[in-house]
Amino acid sequence: MPEARGLLGFGGPRLGTAPYKELADPINNAVDRWLERQLGRILAHTPFTRLRLRLAAWRVLRLQSTFESWEDDALRNEAERLRPALLRNEMAEPELTRAFALVREVSWRTLGKRHYPVQLMGARALFEGRMVEMATGEGKTLTATPAAVVAALAGLPVHVVTVNDYLAARDAEENTPIFDFFGLSIGIIDSDMDPQARKEAYGCHITYVSNKNLTFDYLRDRISLQHRRAAARRRTLDYLSGGRGGDLMLRGLAFAIVDEADSVFVDEAKTPLILSSSADDPEANAIYGQALEMVRQLQMPQHYKIDHMNRQITLEEAGKTRLAQLAEDLPGIWQIRKAREELGRQALSALCLFEHGKDYIIVDDSIQIVDEYTGRVMADRSWQGGLHQMIEAKEGVEISGQKYTLARITYQRFFRRYVRLAGMTGTGTELAGEFLDTFGLPTVRIPRNRRLLRRHLRTVYLRTEAAKWERLAKRVVALHKTGQPVLIGTRSVEASEAAEAALRARGLEPAVLNARQDAEEAAIVSVAGQPGAITVATNIAGRGTDIHLGEGVREMGGLHVILTEFHESSRIDRQLYGRAGRQGDPGSTEAIVSLEDELFHRFSKTWLRVCKVVKTPGLCERMRKSAQAKAEREHALTRREQTKLDKEMEKSLAFTGRAE
Repeated sequence: MPEARGLLGFGGPRLGTAPYKELADPINNAVDRWLERQLGRILAHTPFTRLRLRLAAWRVLRLQSTFESWEDDALRNEAERLRPALLRNEMAEPELTRAFALVREVSWRTLGKRHYPVQLMGARALFEGRMVEMATGEGKTLTATPAAVVAALAGLPVHVVTVNDYLAARDAEENTPIFDFFGLSIGIIDSDMDPQARKEAYGCHITYVSNKNLTFDYLRDRISLQHRRAAARRRTLDYLSGGRGGDLMLRGLAFAIVDEADSVFVDEAKTPLILSSSADDPEANAIYGQALEMVRQLQMPQHYKIDHMNRQITLEEAGKTRLAQLAEDLPGIWQIRKAREELGRQALSALCLFEHGKDYIIVDDSIQIVDEYTGRVMADRSWQGGLHQMIEAKEGVEISGQKYTLARITYQRFFRRYVRLAGMTGTGTELAGEFLDTFGLPTVRIPRNRRLLRRHLRTVYLRTEAAKWERLAKRVVALHKTGQPVLIGTRSVEASEAAEAALRARGLEPAVLNARQDAEEAAIVSVAGQPGAITVATNIAGRGTDIHLGEGVREMGGLHVILTEFHESSRIDRQLYGRAGRQGDPGSTEAIVSLEDELFHRFSKTWLRVCKVVKTPGLCERMRKSAQAKAEREHALTRREQTKLDKEMEKSLAFTGRAE
């Protein structure tokens, strides 16, 4: 287990009360959490773990000459010989080193790929239960295989967690020859699978699954358990029912390897996952339209104020009074003050805070939420508290049924229930304190296999949005004449379409990758490195797909990446830049942004006023850093508050049943 465990508390981790193995929620206080955050930052920057991992990788490499002369059957027999020792103690040496060396040799025979020393370092860190930072393009998919195989040989149910169904299926298929060689069964969870098929997939030695599917399946298990949570009770019930009580899908939370862990643990962790049912209420449909009609008669700032940074609407006393006057002749819920004011706030939120093309799109006459971090459509998600229905009424589409919560949990509370948890990310050091505090994951940065050749050329700040798109178009035209491929990163569907329009006005034909082309994103990204290619991508859509350089592109300088709007987290800017210069390839980056961009207006208004008067690169960079630092603090606070709220809700509902 990680060396940090137990340093700040007494005794080992407590097991939960589920019928399968998982950890209980940790018991700590503000002092513990603060100390763990500081410890996490310190551990991420100390070289001792990297040195130990390098030695472990060197011991594996030494066995290459031994195993490469063996026949396939001899390798399989060796794996079977190592199993008893690994079952007794999965950290047993030298069996662990030999097992890793076996996987490396089998990977070469089945896939034609032999793990680099840095990939072995990452694999060993994953097996130990760490957050592994590896640069974009360093082969994280292959890095996970030794840890997954050895854990499965040691008898642990392994979950390899990715950010969507496509990546889960792709990674599983890519590594299946290795797993088949060792006789390990592979399960792949798809969103459209029925419960029985899901149960069979979770019953395999190694299961590939998206974070959303995994968490919702866990919540479904909690609902099926109802009040029979203790393992002894569950076994008794199964015995008395003749074994018919085995309706759980998961086998336990033994070991998870989470790819793109920063996206799962941080970017998507501000909102709890809620399993809900819907009920139609024809009378409620009219209320949403009435609410929108009323609030359109309110004026800002007399009646309400907008907090764009926290996405909140505050009704002033004058606004509350005006709402009461407008609802004077309406029956039912409109005569209840709190309900009336909440409807007013939701209607104002729908009108003022949520934009078509940025926060949602309309597909087949329905509202579909766009993930602000990836640009992907989240077809199975909806906003709570009637907000989703309010936006449907605003856009004039069919109003769906109101949602009622059956179970809920945050990613923070779910993933820290794993007995052993590991993560991979391209940008994790900045969040090392939070990873240790929240998930018990010490962070280790793995060095690159080859020297980085990428160059950052410039960051240009322009006064207006129109000037930004004009400058972008001119720059892309110049690059396109040389044949150098260009990848343009935007933050929203709306921005990607604005970039596309600016480029087409210059006679260019870009490939556009945003929430509207979700199914095609891997194919579009995979050819973004071909000569003359121009790709416009929403944020980091296509994440997890390698961009291979076409013939002659290296001589042109490699892929050129242009950032058009800074994200609230500098990590995501780094991830976009990381598309260029993979595995020793050349590459270049630049940023062309506007002072009208949302980041500056929401989080750095004072600096923005200064920069509009005195627009110098140094001041603008200071503004950018200040805005991103403030945004990241706000988001970290939101994540902590969400976890706290989740725990408090569980306590408050304890007399009627737990919330998950």
